[in-house]
Amino acid sequence: MRKLSEDERYMRQAITLAKKAAANGDVPIGCVIVYEGKVIARGYNRRNVDKTTLAHAEIMAIKKASKVLGDWRLEDCTMYVTLEPCQMCAGAIVQARIPKVVIGCMNPKAGCAGSILNLLDMKQFNHQVEVTRGIMETECSAMMSGFFAELRAKKKAAALKENNGMS
Repeated sequence: MRKLSEDERYMRQAITLAKKAAANGDVPIGCVIVYEGKVIARGYNRRNVDKTTLAHAEIMAIKKASKVLGDWRLEDCTMYVTLEPCQMCAGAIVQARIPKVVIGCMNPKAGCAGSILNLLDMKQFNHQVEVTRGIMETECSAMMSGFFAELRAKKKAAALKENNGMS
């Protein structure tokens, strides 16, 4: 059996968190922040649960990591996230001065770490981020696809039930 790389080990933890989000009815996105070889913060998507746009996995993890380190600057940390960050989260990563982000799968509809834009590598900002993409991509992508397929099936079933009840 092949030994997991460090990136895979931490991404596996992010995937576990993403599954918590899905269990709560939220889009399955998980995030861990590592400092000096230890996970210091975890986050998962809670937009629906908390009823706020701001409850993205990355934002939740950044808040916790800042609290643990006692600083808004997360200069010696690495973030592992199952889905490419959106514009809000990419901006927060730059603002927090996180030097490295490891991404599971890309997000062609809203990603801002290379898909639509790359806010993490804009020379106009005072901070750029090293990015590793595609760590456990198959698992991360399948989790997203499965979640949305299930959501579509539930909506279709609800619509059918509503239409049949109106006959």
